[in-house]
Amino acid sequence: MRIRKDVSLIDQHTFHADVTAAWFAEAHHLTDLVALLRSGVRPALILGEGSNVLFAADFPGLVIKNCLLGKSFRQADQVPGKGLVEVAAGENWADFVAWTLEQGLGGLENLSLIPGTAGAAPIQNIGAYGVELSDLLLSLEAYDIEQEKLVTLDKEVCRFGYRSSRFKEDWKGRFVITRLFLLLSAASHSLKTAYGDLESRLQHIPAEKRKPSDVARAVIDIRKSKLPDPALLGNAGSFFKNPVVEGAQFETLLNLYPDLVFFPQGEGQYKIPAAWLLDKGGWKGKQIGRVACHDRQPLVIVNVGGAGGEEILEFAKMVATDISARFGIVLEPEVNMYPPGKWLEDTY
Repeated sequence: MRIRKDVSLIDQHTFHADVTAAWFAEAHHLTDLVALLRSGVRPALILGEGSNVLFAADFPGLVIKNCLLGKSFRQADQVPGKGLVEVAAGENWADFVAWTLEQGLGGLENLSLIPGTAGAAPIQNIGAYGVELSDLLLSLEAYDIEQEKLVTLDKEVCRFGYRSSRFKEDWKGRFVITRLFLLLSAASHSLKTAYGDLESRLQHIPAEKRKPSDVARAVIDIRKSKLPDPALLGNAGSFFKNPVVEGAQFETLLNLYPDLVFFPQGEGQYKIPAAWLLDKGGWKGKQIGRVACHDRQPLVIVNVGGAGGEEILEFAKMVATDISARFGIVLEPEVNMYPPGKWLEDTY
């Protein structure tokens, strides 16, 4: 383990803004991670593949890259037809999902090709095409910085919600996730294909003959057709959360926009795709300076080339301010930002 000084993070996060960490180190073993956290260097930031973070300034403390690796599965003794899977936090998520499919396991296929690491997945409860991580997670292992010990947290105490968890709220900065424990199907897979374009991509395969790998291939094809490769065009995937509105506001929007796309959430609430709002607002493909909304998926803000984190942030605020004025909906960022601040209020 080596701690380096004044390290550029341009290749450590997918927006590729050229910012510097005062200190940087990689933790390949749990003992490395604990030693770095106990070093006393603050602030300390745990970084996976940086696929959901925007640095709008240099980081003045220690950036610790989580490189913990390892994965395994066994038949769940008390749950017939299920496989109990363990995965270390530093494993690449997309590669891990592909590995589960190779083992004949189902459940994660809808979450194929999501960038980032396994350890980052619970923080915002990643989800796609009708499936969320919390649907399959049993528990996780984490290092408690406050109590300086390793703990196991059942999923119930994590308070998972739509792109949210306690790790983004009252537990923010307290725990470092080290391992996940998931329960996946080993037989009689229950496939979810009703969301978005998934069913149309699979219509050539009879429903009774579909396998998790078929769903995964369809998801991968869709994602590749809509989303830019961060290695070629800096981005962090979906920049904004899909907003949920109450019934009265929904009715107003539907009267104004008969073509409104929405998904009922129960209890009189409706989820409106942020991409629809951006497309309707004219942001699809729109570029200002060195930042743009992608021309195939406006929800993805892209670094066209050479943009700094502050420039990307200002563009995102401009987009959100315009959407608020047009539709009366405040878009909340899905991307984590440093330094933190109140969205659309404080200067980062």
